Amino acid sequence: MADELNKLHDYANGILTQLNNVNRAKLAREIATKLRENQRKRIVAQQQPDGTNFEPRKPQKFRKKAGKIKRKMFTKLRTTKFLRTSANSNSATVKFINSVSRIARIHHYGLRGRVNKNNSWTVNYPSRKLLGINQKDCKMIEQITITHLARKL
Repeated sequence: MADELNKLHDYANGILTQLNNVNRAKLAREIATKLRENQRKRIVAQQQPDGTNFEPRKPQKFRKKAGKIKRKMFTKLRTTKFLRTSANSNSATVKFINSVSRIARIHHYGLRGRVNKNNSWTVNYPSRKLLGINQKDCKMIEQITITHLARKL
């Protein structure tokens, strides 16, 4: 995947350097918002960037009703309040804000974390890749860049 991103960067670098900073910043903002939208859709679908499903939640010990858990994971993390974009003339970024970045990092990398602030239970969480770029995102970035350049010419 990184190899494909390098190819995309090399391909567009010569053309994009001829744009002024304002136009590059607009392009980066547009790419960042589309990437955030794609990441949000993937999190809603409970899928990782490679297309595999998230590992399901473990059954909770103290659950009153028997059966599966109906609430999806990461419902608040995928909102615009927590999943932010930033863009300038050199980069476009999609990231979680600082207050939830610890939770996102634990789940993304499959680390050990506390269940809640009040108790000392720790759990090894399975790896659930929340953010990432796949082939579809690369094609989307390429298409946005081409349409942006076509408008400027």
